[in-house]
Amino acid sequence: MIASPTAPADKVPLRIKLAYGAGAVAYGVKDNGFSVFLLIFYNQVIGLSAQAVGLAVMVALIVDAFIDPVIGHLSDRTNSRWGRRHPWLYISIIPVCLSWFLLWHPPQWSDTGILVYLTLSAILVRSAIAMNEVPSIAMLPELTRDYHERTDVIRYRYLFGWAGGLFLLFLAYAVFLAPTADQPAGLLRREGYDAYAWTGVVMIAASVLIAALGTHRRLAHRPTRLPPRQPLLGELRAMARTLNNRAFMVLMGAGIFAYANQGLNFATSTYMQTYVWEFPRWAFQIWPATLLIGVVFAFVVAPPVSRWLGKKRAAALMATIAVIFGLLPYVLRLLGLFPANGEAETLPLYLLLVMLATGFGICPMILVGSMLADVIEDSEIKTGHREEGLFFAGNLFMQKCVTGIGTFAAGSLISFIGFPQDAVPGQVDPLIIDRLMLIFTILTALFIAGAVWTFLRFPLDEHDHAERVATLAERARNAQQG
Repeated sequence: MIASPTAPADKVPLRIKLAYGAGAVAYGVKDNGFSVFLLIFYNQVIGLSAQAVGLAVMVALIVDAFIDPVIGHLSDRTNSRWGRRHPWLYISIIPVCLSWFLLWHPPQWSDTGILVYLTLSAILVRSAIAMNEVPSIAMLPELTRDYHERTDVIRYRYLFGWAGGLFLLFLAYAVFLAPTADQPAGLLRREGYDAYAWTGVVMIAASVLIAALGTHRRLAHRPTRLPPRQPLLGELRAMARTLNNRAFMVLMGAGIFAYANQGLNFATSTYMQTYVWEFPRWAFQIWPATLLIGVVFAFVVAPPVSRWLGKKRAAALMATIAVIFGLLPYVLRLLGLFPANGEAETLPLYLLLVMLATGFGICPMILVGSMLADVIEDSEIKTGHREEGLFFAGNLFMQKCVTGIGTFAAGSLISFIGFPQDAVPGQVDPLIIDRLMLIFTILTALFIAGAVWTFLRFPLDEHDHAERVATLAERARNAQQG
């Protein structure tokens, strides 16, 4: 397939792409904390059971996720001299920073009290992040209507989001949670999480300000047309009708499988690195760099593969390749074919496969964001309204619910196999390690198989998109003439 060239009017300047992408650092910091450290912090440092932590996070995410569509719906209808999105970005800074800090500073209460505190703190963080992330990412369809330029723009968001989270991850492993003479198990250093929290506060505040100020001149203008306001029941019905879009539902179906897998993988990653692969200190420090190389790989590869195969086929293919690379170390280890821990080639080979799996795995995520922007015009044709915030909020709603389910699955998996508390690397029963790898491999394969099957059923393509844009342009001309 030969892609049509992007019209100059649809090209987005690099400085706008960079500012738009920088806004994702806040979400990357939050995601890094929830996905990598929250379980082990509240389980191994604070002392809650892994299953309790997983349940708390899942409940918090599901409860909080219902706030996202409301924020998206309200941002679509915000009528200010700074436009629809920017007021939300500016007012979100303090709530996001404060709630993030509180999450990592639980009081010395009973287990029940800590569990309640964790649940409420997680809800506050997710809700505050939604005030920023939903309006921020929803700017994509307003930046360009070009089918392929959208992929070029949104890849910056994934690059910055992952880079921000991985930079904080590197600082955590290399500095904040590095082993000391007093605490050889660095990940159990409570004071390290204090520095981790403060650094996250600074990164979040800078990210939101850069995104808001960098896109202010281009987008912060009073909207010319807004969706109609209705009574509450009418608004809820309108939201339901808008989101009941076949292309959107298919995309969310693929996302359910993909983000459940991401939640499972991220929540178990520290256990895998520490107890399965028995990372030495140097491996923890280069782990973020390994993942960052994968992110850069996805940044480079996703657009040309999408232009070659089309978005849905590219997403399905690269998800398949990602799961092959990602599971290969565990399958080979279970079969006794992977080098043993401590051998010279073990960690370099493992890190290479992880880098490839990460790169190919991020590509479908980039394309999901781009395909979601294409859904906007399909909905506008059918409803007469553009509601970018509502659709991107619906996507975040799905991500939060499903990632919570993945985190809960990880906590349940850790408890189900009888993983001990205060575990020492190299001293965990090998049968427990084998059960962890086997169940992890099966769940991951099932999740990705479901995602690939669903991706291929996405009904929109480049030709359809061009027709929709032309139809909407003709409607706008007729409205002006009328």
